[in-house]
Amino acid sequence: MTDEDRKSIAISYLKSLDAGGVSPTTGLGLFDHFSDDAEVFFPKWGVARGKEEVIRMSSDVGGTLKSIKHHYDGFTWYMTGTDSFAVEGTSEGEHRDGPWMADQPKWGAGRWCDCFTVKNGKITRLFIYLDPDYAGKDTTRYGWITA
Repeated sequence: MTDEDRKSIAISYLKSLDAGGVSPTTGLGLFDHFSDDAEVFFPKWGVARGKEEVIRMSSDVGGTLKSIKHHYDGFTWYMTGTDSFAVEGTSEGEHRDGPWMADQPKWGAGRWCDCFTVKNGKITRLFIYLDPDYAGKDTTRYGWITA
């Protein structure tokens, strides 16, 4: 696979999240993007190993989200010429605790980095790095926010 092939798998996956389960660009369902032995990390959840656990993790995390939209035009890609690469971006949406949008407020949720490994057209590893406090409710523990 080329870097562009791997990037297109990542975009299709993210678009399936935005669309609620099926990528409008490829027609692939959310979990069709993953290999059977995939590993996925999400903050405060841990590492899901195997597609069954990935589905459970996605249900747990996704059950807290009413909507999500990634800002594709602002992505920064770190392609390595290997199966592994990273992408940084921003998002907005609505969590069960309230809405979020990157930079509103400037310390709030919405900035993320995903580290992918894609082999044979499938995501085999996805480590997601972001603030899972989408609605910005966890402020009392951080003096610089409440000051």
